[in-house]
Amino acid sequence: MNDFSLMDYAPIGIMFLVAVGFAVSQILVTQLIGPRKRTATKLMPYECGKDPVGGARDRFSIKFYVVAVTFLLFDLEILFMVPFAVAFKRLLGLEQVAGIPYGTIAFVGIMAFLVTVVVGLIYDWKKGAFEWSTQARASAKAQAIALRKGKKHEHLDHGNFRQAA
Repeated sequence: MNDFSLMDYAPIGIMFLVAVGFAVSQILVTQLIGPRKRTATKLMPYECGKDPVGGARDRFSIKFYVVAVTFLLFDLEILFMVPFAVAFKRLLGLEQVAGIPYGTIAFVGIMAFLVTVVVGLIYDWKKGAFEWSTQARASAKAQAIALRKGKKHEHLDHGNFRQAA
């Protein structure tokens, strides 16, 4: 009855080895042949598409949080869909052998889950989570430029470069 074989998991192990090898090779290749210009912009931390200007306690637009929750919604969808897809064929076979509708119950359950995901998508769409207007982008860019200019002037005002009037 115990048909366990470690070789059944060999494809998964090979997949992980290939993934790790690919990641390591990409890091090595970029370090070996990539450009080495270090500019202030390149050395700046990347903060979710928003220029890291201002204090750490500044408020973000609610759209950042809506996008994050939407990402989690679809991330969880994939997390549940992959095991279902792997087990569904076996459940259909069990349904025919045992006479208990395992496959049908699983199918109805996953369809209820997908309906919930689609309702979440429609809700996000109606709330405007996917509408990143050019006006909002231009406003954010102007705000970042104004903050940068303010910091430059602040540095000049507080430094030793102050000229007597």
